[in-house]
Amino acid sequence: MTDQYPPPYPPPGGPGYGYGYPPPNYGPPPDNNMVWAILSTVLCCLPLGVVAIVKSSQVQSLWFQGFHAEAQKAANDARKWAMWSAISIGILLLLYVLFFVVLAGIGVFSAGWRP
Repeated sequence: MTDQYPPPYPPPGGPGYGYGYPPPNYGPPPDNNMVWAILSTVLCCLPLGVVAIVKSSQVQSLWFQGFHAEAQKAANDARKWAMWSAISIGILLLLYVLFFVVLAGIGVFSAGWRP
């Protein structure tokens, strides 16, 4: 007689590992960085933040489907996109301040201001 299930056998009286339960000894799922993704969307750059939210929402489902490496990659990608969103707003603010400093310098020197 052949076995009905390939090893490892599902636990008796309950669903197997492929039904939303992670295999043993894998620990908790990785941090999905959803808080940082939402904050970077609201406070920083919208397009990059939306990508971060999409990546962070994939972490839990990938983990519980058994795709642990893909879940870790999605968590790392969510952190990366949230970080780039925050960096982009910092660069834009720096360019904004630099623009007004240059305008003030042009205005001062064109008016012939003397100290």
